[in-house]
Amino acid sequence: MEKLTFYAVSAPEKLDRIGAYLAERLSRDVVRHRSGYVLIAMEALDQLLMACHSQSIKPFVESFLHMVAKLLESGEPKLQVLGTNSFVKFANIEEDTPSYHRRYDFFVSRFSAMCHSCHSDPEIRTEIRIAGIRGIQGVVRKTVNDELRATIWEPQHMDKIVPSLLFNMQKIEEVDSRLGPPSSPSAADKEENPAVLAESCFRELLGRATFGNMNNAVRPVFAHLDHHKLWDPNEFAVHCFKIIMYSIQAQYSHHVIQEILGHLDARKKDSPRVRAGIIQVLLEAVAIAAKGSIGPTVLEVFNTLLKHLRLSVELEASDSQKGSVGSVSLSSKDNDEKIVQNAVIQTIGFFGSNLPDYQRSEIMMFIMGKVPVFGTSTHTLDISQLGDLGTRRIQIMLLRSLLMVTSGYKAKTIVTALPGSFLDPLLSPSLMEDYELRQLVLEVMHNLMDRHDNRAKLRGIRIIPDVADLKIKREKICRQDTSFMKKNGQQLYRHIYLGCKEEDNVQKNYELLYTSLALITIELANEEVVIDLIRLAIALQDSAIINEDNLPMFHRCGIMALVAAYLNFVSQMIAVPAFCQHVSKVIETRTMEAPYFLPEHIFRDKCMLPKSLEKHDKNLYFLTNKIAESLGGSGYSVERLSVPYVPQVTDEDRLSRRKSIVDTVSIQVDILSNSVPSDDVVSNTEEITFEALKKAIDTNGMEEQEKEKRRLVIEKFQKAPFEEIAAQCESKANLLHDRLAQILELTIRPPPSPSGTLTVTSGHAQYQSVPVYEMKFPDLCVY
Repeated sequence: MEKLTFYAVSAPEKLDRIGAYLAERLSRDVVRHRSGYVLIAMEALDQLLMACHSQSIKPFVESFLHMVAKLLESGEPKLQVLGTNSFVKFANIEEDTPSYHRRYDFFVSRFSAMCHSCHSDPEIRTEIRIAGIRGIQGVVRKTVNDELRATIWEPQHMDKIVPSLLFNMQKIEEVDSRLGPPSSPSAADKEENPAVLAESCFRELLGRATFGNMNNAVRPVFAHLDHHKLWDPNEFAVHCFKIIMYSIQAQYSHHVIQEILGHLDARKKDSPRVRAGIIQVLLEAVAIAAKGSIGPTVLEVFNTLLKHLRLSVELEASDSQKGSVGSVSLSSKDNDEKIVQNAVIQTIGFFGSNLPDYQRSEIMMFIMGKVPVFGTSTHTLDISQLGDLGTRRIQIMLLRSLLMVTSGYKAKTIVTALPGSFLDPLLSPSLMEDYELRQLVLEVMHNLMDRHDNRAKLRGIRIIPDVADLKIKREKICRQDTSFMKKNGQQLYRHIYLGCKEEDNVQKNYELLYTSLALITIELANEEVVIDLIRLAIALQDSAIINEDNLPMFHRCGIMALVAAYLNFVSQMIAVPAFCQHVSKVIETRTMEAPYFLPEHIFRDKCMLPKSLEKHDKNLYFLTNKIAESLGGSGYSVERLSVPYVPQVTDEDRLSRRKSIVDTVSIQVDILSNSVPSDDVVSNTEEITFEALKKAIDTNGMEEQEKEKRRLVIEKFQKAPFEEIAAQCESKANLLHDRLAQILELTIRPPPSPSGTLTVTSGHAQYQSVPVYEMKFPDLCVY
């Protein structure tokens, strides 16, 4: 061998003839099963190959590869292993110049076949599979380094290489944790375990993939998972894509995500569990890609996920409408669809929470634009086939997605977090028709408002003895936040006011409403906003007492408890001693006489409820005159406190399915006892609507005029600004007072003291109270 090597090195032009002779001898010995001679010939070829590096080695290599192919074609496992070992040695040699005419198609096919060996002897089977994997690894190393020869990346080769590696990787028993990159196997494991060696080769293959051939390496993975039904359960699929995401170059991550999205679209008609498995794989890929560059696929990811969310809800709704036939199987399928929906939401939330703030704000707007709102066509999601139940379901799913995306979002100004184009659909009446929808809307608002992480300290509605112990973090209100409240404050108040008066509220709704009021106070409240919030709280108290909406007693007491908890909080936040004293006194009185007006009692199981609220003493209520007196003494401008809060009316009220808050305008005549001041809580109410007035007054010949007047009044209350309505009502009330005084002077002599007051109201606004005297003319009294 030494002489032959010396001769070959000295006369490299003889190498091709040496190779041809050895190849002829080896072919003859393989046919005649002379294994000893075959071993000698291959050893000689290996040593010559390692020793000679001249240009003349090219023809010799062709003879060498021809002999390796002969060994691989033989049915003897030992010869196949021998040929593979020789090829691996050849693959590790770095050639000075590439050989463009050389192809490895045969070796790819043969090594891939060896990876699927089904030999009856387990040890021999394992040995052959290991040889096949090492052969593929040698082919990859020999070809991928040369940029001018990319034949190995062609689909016909990748379709053989990748499934062969995955087939052996399926034997892995322990799947790596998702918390970090899969651990690197030891050298001994690689030599003995086909699964470990296949995984190592798979990583190496993906690590060498470039921009142009990345897709060819990933697509066979989907074909293998589909063919072997490995999406349900999807542990192996998740394991594969974790390897892919950690092995490829970071800038190519979006290619893999695009491929997963495309496969999800292709399998949209498959069973829910298969789709859920693909979405969970997407979640794992996104979790890794989100740490680096995701590229231009951000909106595509969300658009595809939302499309499949709608599809899942649509399938769930259509199945539920098929009736009770086969109810067991339908119920099981519904549960499977919920798995798909939860997987989509989890993926959206995880992806969104890892995006930078500028991209996250765009995604928030994108998702909000998909939320269906009744009566408008601004949303971009097709809900034509969903029906009412399906539409409600998609609203809940989208809001849950939005909730996860907004989690942890911190904006410097509230205008950035809640622009008008986002706030208007979020506070739409269409998203108030269900208690769960209202909860999600409030939680989204909390995520965006809570810029100093105070929400956890406010969790649970309760009477806080000392707010200072909570160590609330707050900053001075900036000019942008003040401008936001001037523009959108009434919209927020309206949402809270109407949300408190819903009949399907549960305890969590009241807790979230309380947190909303507290966060507005902390993050957005100047003196003017504080006054408005107190007006809102008093209006809620009055609505619970008057109960125009016929709420159950539990809900009325819940509103009273909410008002108590908030006024206790805001009184300590603004630190006005007289205000704190009044609130504390009312709470103490309630603790002794009406504990069901406090959150600690009303939201406890088996709480005793009162039969009515009309007979309660005024000391149990927060009084506007007392609050105005206490705040006025501390420099607050309390003129607005005397104007009761009325929620503004929006155009969407007419488009919504909900009953408008100003469908009727009524005049209430409130007869109060002499012992209750005129600006305290009203306890006895007689309501006179337009229908009652029609019966009391003969309108012959004037019916059309009356209808026109009513239409104009309703239209004014729907469209006119609040300040204009309040000013006009105040002037009319003064005029009514003067007119009544003139009538009384002309017709009767007044008794020593008035017997009651006449209060003109519209909705929940009380504009003026004037004395009413006992008269002989009831019609004049009504007038």
